[in-house]
Amino acid sequence: MGPDTLGPLIPIIALCIPIVAIWTKHRTKIAEMQINATAELSAEKAAQYAQHTRDLEERVRVLERIVTDKGFDTATQIEALRRDSASLEDRRAQ
Repeated sequence: MGPDTLGPLIPIIALCIPIVAIWTKHRTKIAEMQINATAELSAEKAAQYAQHTRDLEERVRVLERIVTDKGFDTATQIEALRRDSASLEDRRAQ
């Protein structure tokens, strides 16, 4: 490589450096946006799982109370729970 070929390459290289810097900054911004979107989705799913777990725990508590409490009529309690469950589903649908 002589000075005749090296001379025109210097401006080309000088122009490529900012282009690469801009492209790298853009890729970094896109990666951050993807990470934020993934974090938001994960947080939303975690909240849904937590609510579902609370609902299941409440059902288990009710079932434990029915099984261990011998002073009440079991069939009446089951029917009451069905009504309560239906009202809970109606509230969730809203």
